[in-house]
Amino acid sequence: MGLTSDYKDGQTPLDEEEKEGLKIKTIATHQELDEFEQQNIEAALGWLMKKKISSELFLSEKFIKELHAKMFGSVWLWAGTFRKSNKNIGVEWRTIAVDLKKLFDDCFYWLENKTFSEEEIAIRFKHRVVFIHPFPNGNGRLSRLMADVMMEKVFKKPVFSWGGININTDNKLYLKAIREADQGNFKPLIKFSKSKNNNI
Repeated sequence: MGLTSDYKDGQTPLDEEEKEGLKIKTIATHQELDEFEQQNIEAALGWLMKKKISSELFLSEKFIKELHAKMFGSVWLWAGTFRKSNKNIGVEWRTIAVDLKKLFDDCFYWLENKTFSEEEIAIRFKHRVVFIHPFPNGNGRLSRLMADVMMEKVFKKPVFSWGGININTDNKLYLKAIREADQGNFKPLIKFSKSKNNNI
């Protein structure tokens, strides 16, 4: 029994070696996988609530790896480890660490110079994490959680509502907003992140 390959739009397919990293061998469908991952993510949220996070810690390779491991470590052996293959999205896998360092440096600059609003800084950061795609899977959920952590821990503001969506929902409006951000227009993604329902 192995994990099926019924990927939805916006999901990154795993290669066979990455699928071998599944710790719970009885998982056969993406629905089952989502349920186990969601339980793991809820445990990570509990860990985050207790953790003091400065902008220096937040904007580090150490933290992004640690958070991914906390979110997915009960399900995947490779949780918290950068991918070692190229995907249908993301930078060349060998440049992940370099591209993340550029993102962290850019974000420090945005923070120091108030280049954008706090909401836009968090959303631009989230978008770049997905663009880089550091891990084999879970990058969208990781990036949304990091945007929330930035709002709550760095800016001391309420977290985003993300359209009231379940974190695993295939949401066309969300994907459309991501693709607008790919073209440099962040307004739809900011609007979506602050909306309480999908009818925005």
